[in-house]
Amino acid sequence: MKGMILAAGFGHRLRPMTEHLPKPLLPVSGIPLIHYNILLLKHYGITDIMINVHYHADKIMDALGDGSQFNVQITYSKEDHILGTGGGIKNLQSKLGDADFLVINADILVDIDLAQLISFHQKNKPRATLVLRKDPNLAQYGIIETDSDARIQNILSKVPVAKGCFQERMFTGIHIITPKVFDYIPPGTFYSITDSYIEMLKKEEHLCGYFMDGYWNDIGVEARYQEVSQGIKEGKIRLRYMDH
Repeated sequence: MKGMILAAGFGHRLRPMTEHLPKPLLPVSGIPLIHYNILLLKHYGITDIMINVHYHADKIMDALGDGSQFNVQITYSKEDHILGTGGGIKNLQSKLGDADFLVINADILVDIDLAQLISFHQKNKPRATLVLRKDPNLAQYGIIETDSDARIQNILSKVPVAKGCFQERMFTGIHIITPKVFDYIPPGTFYSITDSYIEMLKKEEHLCGYFMDGYWNDIGVEARYQEVSQGIKEGKIRLRYMDH
């Protein structure tokens, strides 16, 4: 399975740290943030990796090169104008081919068993599997509702569905996508993958939620960035794939 890391964003919430350095290259306990997700993918055998870039694109490409330093192969998608989470994925349609692939945001730090995630996806055969988790600030991230079969019923309350006993989770920025999803993303324009998923639910496409319990943090604001850097430095945050 191929992997894609979304790394094109501007990192506005981390200014001024991101004025001259893109967020994926910010050091987290001495290691550039994006290294963690490359090493996570590699640990689970995903070595063919696509990365979309826009803001300070050349700095990211120069820092990571062809991926040989990690024993992976990196292919870049350089966006002349930023395309968003959906548009960035659509832009790589020809390179991602006709097989399912895994997408992860560059600005999260996570410890998740990707082998279990892939097995869940292959067993349930949805159009896409979104990794979800509990969070005390669900409303801040946006609520995704699933039924007892882990089937996603609603996203951000934008799908007209009958009231039911649904579980509420948040989207982690990790998902496995089938080529069918490309049909719901317009080409060459800024578009959110969340909007694609909402449209898919309205057409009664099968989307699954995979619940994770492990460590996850969105390093989008300075307070969390400092918290995570300190946590790793002090050994309070342990990432299994970094122990190998």
